[in-house]
Amino acid sequence: MDTSENEVPSAKTASPAAPGETVAAGTPPATTAPAKPPLPAVAKTPPAAPNVVESTPDPKVFKMRRLIVWASVAGFLTTCFLMFLRFFLPRAIFEPSSTFRIGSPNDYALGVDTKWQQQYRIWVTKTSDRLFVIYARCTHLGCTPDWKASENKFKCPCHGSGYDSEGVNFEGPAPRPMDRAHVEIDAEGQIVVDIARLYDWPKGTPGRFDEPGAFIPM
Repeated sequence: MDTSENEVPSAKTASPAAPGETVAAGTPPATTAPAKPPLPAVAKTPPAAPNVVESTPDPKVFKMRRLIVWASVAGFLTTCFLMFLRFFLPRAIFEPSSTFRIGSPNDYALGVDTKWQQQYRIWVTKTSDRLFVIYARCTHLGCTPDWKASENKFKCPCHGSGYDSEGVNFEGPAPRPMDRAHVEIDAEGQIVVDIARLYDWPKGTPGRFDEPGAFIPM
């Protein structure tokens, strides 16, 4: 027995129409969706602050090392700059004056005085009739002889040349006497010596030791 004819279709429950609203025939009534419950409010958290790392101060030894390095660099650059400037300056040689005063003739006794040997490379010799200045340079190879007061002679320590108290050679390889410097008396009575003007006695020729300026008469 077919029961499909006796089954009555179930009608969907329709919500009643709102007042004043007409519902068209044959149009199924609209269903109203149940209201969704509101979402719970989420509290906003502030952004996290960035991590700040505090640096510890450098030890004093590191500061000292950096100071030394920079000072070295500055010194090197300064030296290079000064060398650069020096390149443009004239290359003059500054030498002490060849003319100087050594006191009065009365300041010297008879014999050889060596007090000016280190400063001016001279000896002052005074005899009974004259005063003259010997330039302390060996005529062999230019060494400086020593005055041997006990032997009354000049002796060259390099090759053994010997000179008497007046600078005249008598032993060793020295070929001639030592030179004498120009001397004169100035207006104040002081002895003025000029070692740029020398009087020599070349071997085999007459000497110049008796020329004016080679000695001061006493």
